[in-house]
Amino acid sequence: MKNKLMLFAFVLAAGTISFAFTNIQQPKPWPVPDKNAKMANPVKSSAESINNGKALWNLHCASCHGKKGLGDGSKAAQLKTTPQDMTVAAFQSQSDGSVYYKISEGRDDMPSFKKKIPDAEDIWSLVNYIRTLKK
Repeated sequence: MKNKLMLFAFVLAAGTISFAFTNIQQPKPWPVPDKNAKMANPVKSSAESINNGKALWNLHCASCHGKKGLGDGSKAAQLKTTPQDMTVAAFQSQSDGSVYYKISEGRDDMPSFKKKIPDAEDIWSLVNYIRTLKK
């Protein structure tokens, strides 16, 4: 009886860990309307644009996404969803328009920044900075 109870406890713990790991590793799809995904970045990636984007990143994004975009910011553990690691190829392969849309619109724990960063050129500069985070 003791062995069956231990086996049951082990299977239950392994199942719980497996379920939690699967949910953490599989981010919910975030569809972007085609017209937004196809938008080209009108702000040329320059030192000025990247510096502006970095200042905005440090002010608005680093607390959740981390200083280097790994999703390990100081507020990350308090969120219901894991912040996106913006250094990985899966993220970096998104179009600039998709990244712009997600910053502007937000979803779940990711707030909308269209009021906090009302100048569209600033959001595009933020996109340019995010491109420098790739591995």
